[in-house]
Amino acid sequence: MAIPKLVIGNKNYSSWSLRAWLMLSKLEIFEEVLVPLSTAGSKERLLSYSPTGKVPVYLEDDLVIWDTIAIAEYLAEKYPQLLPRDTKQRARARSISAEMHSGFFALRENMPMNCRATDRRVELTPELTSDIDRVRAIWTECRNDNAAAGSWLFGSFSMADAMFAPVVFRFNTYGVECDRLETEYMQTVLQDSDVQQWYEAAVKEPEVIEEEEVGMN
Repeated sequence: MAIPKLVIGNKNYSSWSLRAWLMLSKLEIFEEVLVPLSTAGSKERLLSYSPTGKVPVYLEDDLVIWDTIAIAEYLAEKYPQLLPRDTKQRARARSISAEMHSGFFALRENMPMNCRATDRRVELTPELTSDIDRVRAIWTECRNDNAAAGSWLFGSFSMADAMFAPVVFRFNTYGVECDRLETEYMQTVLQDSDVQQWYEAAVKEPEVIEEEEVGMN
């Protein structure tokens, strides 16, 4: 079997790319293909990898998977360590992962991921505040239940942590206030060696996507 490939977009901006990339980095089994999303011809290049022309795309021999949650579930079937061992906890990890995948529209629209940006501020609309509160509640519940098992949401790293890693970057960029448990979880993510590798590459990228640069003073 050939080494799997993961096609991703700009590391500074592409939150969905980060999710799939982080899972594969923990497994140490892939080759990265980066397509800067703001460059001429990027759409055509992405269409050569998948029918959607979007990132991320997972390639394994003749297999093509082009949606982050599908990539996560496929990897979890092959590598069970991406989900908690306990059946109920696995279901919970899947539930919050799916919730992140299909919801939080105000958070995504108003606080786009921008790894290298700091001290940004945006208007806290009721919809955005609701999304923030829900994320914080998820983190607090998971950490309260699994504190003895480790510092990730379910103790050990899981697909749920990959799904929420871009939100940690968002909270860090836009100065979202968190309590002790939530801040500790954010530090677990931000200080992780793989996340640090992503961040170090993100801050070196020359591309600037203007519509993603929000919240500047």
